[in-house]
Amino acid sequence: MSLKWIRLELARTPEFPSGSPDRGYEFLAPLTADGHIDVKAWHAVKDKCEVTRFWGSEPQRTGKLRHTGGGWRFDYDPGDDRDDEPFFKLDKHALVKGAYVTITEQDGQQLPFRVAEITPASV
Repeated sequence: MSLKWIRLELARTPEFPSGSPDRGYEFLAPLTADGHIDVKAWHAVKDKCEVTRFWGSEPQRTGKLRHTGGGWRFDYDPGDDRDDEPFFKLDKHALVKGAYVTITEQDGQQLPFRVAEITPASV
């Protein structure tokens, strides 16, 4: 298990045909050698697995990476799951540079994100 900082950037959408490096997420997660989130390791470090959502000129939001029966999600308020942003089948996708993942935003819109960077974390 290795803790990594992962940066996701908005991929191509009708509004952003070239994607947008100014919209996305940075989060900490334990990854296996093949790029999957290590669920066992996550249990030991889940309090460290923070996320920062950056979205152009909007204020940044911070929360945690959570695992539920429904999969992986970003959780900004542990007392309210209406603000959660779930990944689409992240358990089946590797987080490797250049890969794409889908996140359902708080407003219900599903958006594609590209793994732009993965760096070792020293926490």
